Amino acid sequence: MGKVTGFKEFERKNESLVAVKERIQNYKEFTIPLKTNDIEKQGSRCMDCGIPFCHSACPLGNLIPDFNDMVHKGEWKKALEILHATNNFPEFTGRLCPAPCEQACVLGIIKPSITIENLEKSIVEKGFSEGWITAKKPTASTGKRIAIVGSGPAGLAAAQQLNRAGHNVTVFERDQAIGGLLRYGIPNFKLEKEIIDRRITILKKEGITFKTNINVGVNYSVKELNNFDAIVLCGGATQRRSLQIKGSDAKGVVQAMDFLTQQTKVLFGEETKDQIVATDKNVIVIGGGDTGSDCIGTSNRQGAKSVTNFEIMPKPPVHRSETTPWPYWPLKLKTSTSHEEGCDRNWLISTKEFITDKNGNLTALKTVQVEWIHKPGEKPILKELPNTEKIWPCDLVLLALGFTGPEKTLSEQLGIETDFRTNYKASTKTYQTNVPHIFTAGDMRRGQSLIVWAISEGREAARNVDEYLMGYSNLPTKGKGDLPGV
Repeated sequence: MGKVTGFKEFERKNESLVAVKERIQNYKEFTIPLKTNDIEKQGSRCMDCGIPFCHSACPLGNLIPDFNDMVHKGEWKKALEILHATNNFPEFTGRLCPAPCEQACVLGIIKPSITIENLEKSIVEKGFSEGWITAKKPTASTGKRIAIVGSGPAGLAAAQQLNRAGHNVTVFERDQAIGGLLRYGIPNFKLEKEIIDRRITILKKEGITFKTNINVGVNYSVKELNNFDAIVLCGGATQRRSLQIKGSDAKGVVQAMDFLTQQTKVLFGEETKDQIVATDKNVIVIGGGDTGSDCIGTSNRQGAKSVTNFEIMPKPPVHRSETTPWPYWPLKLKTSTSHEEGCDRNWLISTKEFITDKNGNLTALKTVQVEWIHKPGEKPILKELPNTEKIWPCDLVLLALGFTGPEKTLSEQLGIETDFRTNYKASTKTYQTNVPHIFTAGDMRRGQSLIVWAISEGREAARNVDEYLMGYSNLPTKGKGDLPGV
């Protein structure tokens, strides 16, 4: 698998980046692809490790050593076939996935791991440039009609799989364009929307029907869904977490997703009233995850005067923590490209109050330093440190605190049971809700999660819908691809 001595001969090599001063002048992707020869060398670093942990860590069960080997041999078309066998949209995961596969790479025990994510992206981009990726219509129709609510990665994956099984698939999206959070929640500098559009064009040619500006349960009655033989709910976990403290209703305290969505809509000419911008403002982003990072990158592109980031958790170690040994996802400091563009990062800090002027406009916020008290067998306790209060002048606060679960509109109107986290309850084996012909997958079922989990659940749900309708299914299960013999 790969070149026997490849991991000894070649060092890990990542894509290079456009310089910060240049890339923050626009919203374009800023990675510079490696040359073909260099990519093939990266594929050859995949060692014959006997028991590969990489595809076990991948929620999709991608056949990673197999496509690495094909890249090493220059068999790019075969690599694409292997990649597509388990992953409908590697152009999305190759840009957005945090790559748990790389953290579980056996080579990573002794050396920097294989550049799996970049190999994935390189393979699919080669496929598009060579014209290998084309629409594949089903050879026969079952006559069954399926409604999919939500056009994010889970919905799109379910749609393509069910269409391949010969069903008549309609996807409903409440926004103006297809893609869900891929389109509106992910900044363009991480995923240019043309990347989504070219894939949607293929899905349309394959026979999938897309209907936008339709919010099922709001401007489209759930009774209309009775015309379908099965329904797959693939909405997001869009209920945003807020800070219930004094001044939280101040003008200038904004949910991160509102900020990011507005910028994307403006970029593509969609109507947006009263856009919130960071231009010439002192911006504070509360929340240290990917959404917070996206707010930092967007604020810098809008010309913020300063950008500060708060995180209530301790600063992670630079190297893998002993509490998360290989092959687990590591606890360690993550510095994103947005952080590198300019940001004052602060850990173990809690916001106590938003301070406003007499007109309700945000002028500052008050914080306190904290520490976490850990006792064996008990839930960690957050303790404020005395005499550590501080006032931070700011004009805009972006709340990137994550999400608490999906909206209740559909669960209430369709009679879907929810779990203790308010997620739509469904069997993890069948993805079937308490209403037999209604299934659910992705963030709506499992809560806020990774894009690879969304695609994986969309594929798994599709197989179970197919089996429910037909009594059997030829669609693949996780890790078993669409290729003969895989």
